Amino acid sequence: PEKPGRMVKAEFKGAGTKKILLIAHMDTVYLKGMLAKQPFRIDGDRAYGLGISDDKQGIALILHTIDILKKLKFNEYGKITVLINGDEEISSPAARAYFAKLGAEHDATFSCEASQAKSDRIALTTAGIAAVNLNITGKASHAGSAPELGRNALDELSFQIQQMRNLSNPKEGIKMNWTLATAGTNRNVIPANAFATADVRVMKKEDFDVVEKEVRDRAKTQQTPDIKVDVGFERRRPPLVTSPQSLQMAEYAKKVYAELGRDLVLGTVAAGGGTDAAFAAQDTQNPVIESMGVQGFGAHSNDDEYILLSSITPRMYLLSRLIMDVSKGKVGDKN
Repeated sequence: PEKPGRMVKAEFKGAGTKKILLIAHMDTVYLKGMLAKQPFRIDGDRAYGLGISDDKQGIALILHTIDILKKLKFNEYGKITVLINGDEEISSPAARAYFAKLGAEHDATFSCEASQAKSDRIALTTAGIAAVNLNITGKASHAGSAPELGRNALDELSFQIQQMRNLSNPKEGIKMNWTLATAGTNRNVIPANAFATADVRVMKKEDFDVVEKEVRDRAKTQQTPDIKVDVGFERRRPPLVTSPQSLQMAEYAKKVYAELGRDLVLGTVAAGGGTDAAFAAQDTQNPVIESMGVQGFGAHSNDDEYILLSSITPRMYLLSRLIMDVSKGKVGDKN
């Protein structure tokens, strides 16, 4: 998609009462021109390609699962809603409220982000994501003939970053890391403006308040007089927290997977990434399961991204069975 906010939605009506939401996303992080360096290829059990794990496989998994249900003539669900998001990689600014609405309207949500190549798992917990934005406004001046007349925004930015560099709290699952910074216009000009942003991850939504308060309190201490420090704190994605209903669904999924002789790992500890599933879970206690996709590796990295071909059939079986068993009331009932 060329613009944030583009989504693809489809609804399939059945003869039952249960409503099931399937989600994936079609955007990726790669720059133009990278396809020439990493073309699609198959090598043994691995299929390589840009975005193949994050999240083309999720789209393919949903499409083929729907096709399987049709070929089996299974229609005992009330409705299956498929939503393919177009701006997941920028924290879904246009889709957040819609995900929350749909999540509350459905009896179960299955998010088809990839599982891990090294761990055949589903995820019940994911990190919440926020951003700290620092904007420093100083005063430009000639760096050679009159530096004292300027107010160096870069100096102040460096000071602010240093005094906020220890806000991570591993014990509480809080991570804050400065990741981007810009300043100045020319080598011989005292920079009048500087900007930096930090990535924040939390396990509890209350920790957003903890980090924001500490950042704002520390920013009140400034090194440079007559300079302006603006702090912005943007909550981009809530954490997905394991609910009793999600855990029940996950334990049932583990039994289904065992029918194939495979051990499904239940991820109750967040690995650090965020998810659209957290928006879907925001206003409901109904089960929301993440990482229902095939096993993959290499998303958001310089490594060649791939999926494991041997995981396609087991994962398609798992998703199909869960849809069928939720529809039949075998799992997921509030009672």
